[in-house]
Amino acid sequence: MNKKHKDFTKIIKDIMPGFVVAVLVAGLSMLLAKFIPKLGAASIAIFLGMFVGNVFLNQEIFQKGYKFSETDLLSYSIVLLGATLSISTISEIGISGVIFIVLQMTITIIGALYIGKKLGFTDNFRYMMASGNAVCGSSAIAATAPVIEADDKEKGIAITIVNVTGIVLMFLLPVISQFLYNHDLTQTSAMIGGTLQSVGQVVASGAMVSEHTKDLSTIFKIVRIIFLVVVVFALGHLKHKSNKEILKEEVTDIERGKIKVPWYVIGFFITCALFSFNIITQNVSMICKELSNKFEIIALAAIGLRVNVKDLIKQGKAVSLYGLFIGILQIVSAIILIGILL
Repeated sequence: MNKKHKDFTKIIKDIMPGFVVAVLVAGLSMLLAKFIPKLGAASIAIFLGMFVGNVFLNQEIFQKGYKFSETDLLSYSIVLLGATLSISTISEIGISGVIFIVLQMTITIIGALYIGKKLGFTDNFRYMMASGNAVCGSSAIAATAPVIEADDKEKGIAITIVNVTGIVLMFLLPVISQFLYNHDLTQTSAMIGGTLQSVGQVVASGAMVSEHTKDLSTIFKIVRIIFLVVVVFALGHLKHKSNKEILKEEVTDIERGKIKVPWYVIGFFITCALFSFNIITQNVSMICKELSNKFEIIALAAIGLRVNVKDLIKQGKAVSLYGLFIGILQIVSAIILIGILL
């Protein structure tokens, strides 16, 4: 018992320095977001974390705390996010809206995998870019990474690029929607909610148009998030199917459909179901939403703190092109699908 207590104390001591830094960066990001709401706390947390981590606090003493803040808190955030999503939400955008989302996500995933292959990126990086752009940015990448056994460096770079792409589109989509649809509520909301990478970016971009657009855009986004588990399963299956060096018993497991899925993806699905059946009340859901948001911002700050800018610059041109091409693909496919379906 004494040994266990000592081990626990050591773990806390190892984690605390980096965790405190991540919390402080997240807190400062939330404060700054009040003055620049269009950028949002999540985006600020990543870039502020990158600045602090690369210029000041990149010493070894902080690394375990950064890793805990990134992996554990983002996992809890994903589970809590499920408690804010109801399956009945789908009805608010209709069958045509759901079809639009499914087709838009499918095109994004296939396009991201194809473009990444042509640019010479690894399978793991392509799968994370596909899930991050198709579903919900950082959370989707965090859910996908363990399933495909991606390393932390690739995960950090993928999250950064997906968020950078999202920030650019966040400002661009209201302008495109004004030009194409004169800010028609359904079409503009579909463009914003069906394309942007993170919930925060959707809320910020929709708010640039109107309150109603923000609300409907968020519903389109929520429907995408509901498909998170499906996307993680699909990409996990693709990864293991294409791996030539897996053991025979692993092949057998895959053929039987036994794909290893992180606990928090299952947790996300369970909390979503509990909220859908009103077992999780609205009041509890609001608390979960607040906690999920705070955990995500701390985790994103930690991700920024762990991103090595030198590594990012080393891959700069190809990675930037990757993000650009996916962004263009998403806009073009959304325009075509909105024209056909909405």
